[in-house]
Amino acid sequence: MGVCGIIRVLEVSVMHLRKTKTSKGRIYLAIVDSYYDKQRKMSRSKTVESLGYLDELEKLYADPIAHFQKRVDELKAEKNTKQAPISFTFYDSDRLCTDDTSLRKNFGYAALSQIYYELEIDKFLINRQRHSKEQFDANTIMKMLVYSRLLSPASKKSSFDNRAQFFEKTNYSLDDVYRCLSFFTKHKENLQVWLNDKIKENYGRDTSLIYYDVTNYYFESDDQNDFLRKGVSKEHRPNPIVQMGLFMDNNGIPITYELFAGNTNDCLTYRPNFGRIKKEFDLGRVISVADKGMTTGDNIWYTINTPTKDGYVFSMSVRGDDKEMKKYVLDEEGYTWLGTEYKRKSRKCPRNIQVTSQTGRKIKKTVDEKQVVFWSEKYAKRAKADRAAALAKAADLAKNPGSYTRATSYGAAKYVKKVDYDKDTGEILTASSILEIDEAKLREEEALDGYYVLLSSEMDETDDKIIDMYRGLWRIEESFKVTKSELEARPVYVWTKDHIEAHFLTCFVALTIARILETKLERKYSIGRLLESLSKADCTLIQQNYYLFDYYDDVLKDIGKVLDIDFSKRIRTLGEIKKVLASTKK
Repeated sequence: MGVCGIIRVLEVSVMHLRKTKTSKGRIYLAIVDSYYDKQRKMSRSKTVESLGYLDELEKLYADPIAHFQKRVDELKAEKNTKQAPISFTFYDSDRLCTDDTSLRKNFGYAALSQIYYELEIDKFLINRQRHSKEQFDANTIMKMLVYSRLLSPASKKSSFDNRAQFFEKTNYSLDDVYRCLSFFTKHKENLQVWLNDKIKENYGRDTSLIYYDVTNYYFESDDQNDFLRKGVSKEHRPNPIVQMGLFMDNNGIPITYELFAGNTNDCLTYRPNFGRIKKEFDLGRVISVADKGMTTGDNIWYTINTPTKDGYVFSMSVRGDDKEMKKYVLDEEGYTWLGTEYKRKSRKCPRNIQVTSQTGRKIKKTVDEKQVVFWSEKYAKRAKADRAAALAKAADLAKNPGSYTRATSYGAAKYVKKVDYDKDTGEILTASSILEIDEAKLREEEALDGYYVLLSSEMDETDDKIIDMYRGLWRIEESFKVTKSELEARPVYVWTKDHIEAHFLTCFVALTIARILETKLERKYSIGRLLESLSKADCTLIQQNYYLFDYYDDVLKDIGKVLDIDFSKRIRTLGEIKKVLASTKK
């Protein structure tokens, strides 16, 4: 590595004696320091000493101009002494290399800190802890866990071990962190309500549409309990999982979430979460948008029979519906073609649903719905491609049934005739000589490729508007992707229910902050891109309390403009860094 050069830390300024002539012809003297403000990109000046009117000063001094010019020279010399150039030698690299990680700090979290304090999470935790006997600092620990989750996700222990990467308090133990997790869990619902109120207050919430979806997270363990259960894993893993149901507003900012045992059916998670929203979050009338997994009679009836008569846009599985709906979907009459790759139609009609009574008995109810059907060539091609893999698996299953079970044959068995399973083991009992591809089933599936059915309570909305409402679900799917990739929320390395709940609470807070940052920048960058740049905004302690910053890009430039944080400086003192961080907490 070659030496790049010498950096000199010196503020460029010009001190001088300023003579200002008033409207009455008098001259006022002042010593002024002029300098260039890099942040605002303009010249500025500040008055060092106000001296008085020249005619008055001539009564005290033989030559006031010469006298105070000497004073200017003295102040210049004094300033230069205090601000003598300091030279640092460093090595040529975009990122300064050093084996001593204790000298490295992250400065990017200043952006996260600003949003954290705008949400007043510190006030919430401090107020809740005021009546607690625990000695740990819940606010400091929450910040460490959230900032680490966003910038360098790892286990609780690893995050604790690397806590010195931030310019924050580190006077807490690992035991304090784990004890604090139970404290977080105790207040998780109230914190969600608090965040909702602060988001509405600071940024505004658009809850005309709210989106709901469910995902699950796996654990690096085979042990199960009442909470950690084996279920239908979204990632097709055999590990125990927990289910998370998440509500999100129309801007993509999370509202609330709830965890459920891993073996909980997706559709059973909707009503508890929706009930909490209506009871605790004061959102007014909402239209709930969800995928086909939520489309049950119970969920629909629960949604529309609230005091505010809420609405819904739910998708429906065409393949799982009755013959009448399939006939309507495949009937070309009524479709409007938009180009050659897309068509849609709709109808308004009553539909019978099954609703569970308080006694558990199923009751038939009728709801008035608008049903919107659309077909997309792109979706049809995607369905065909997805089926190709399932058919290949089905063909192998028919030849080698002994290699599969009920679980491992998922997605392929429906294309094979006469598959029979052992009730206890899930093993396939049917011999390969009997098994064959179900061609009739295959033809039926192919005919429905690319078709989607949307069910909505919003009778007066246009077809396109209802379709647009539904397409907004991609934001919540993306949020799940962010938690699993950028935030690395799984696998989960804590085991007790309290600790699991706290883990996902910190993930929820982290996701909320990331979404707000993304929104502040008008979605110019993805969350992944934003966090990547913030995580690279590191600095290294060189000498004499000076830090060298070794990364800057357009993302940091734009974040800085929006949040009024200057990430461009190459050299900062510890005092200057702390001043910037303090400004984010106001």
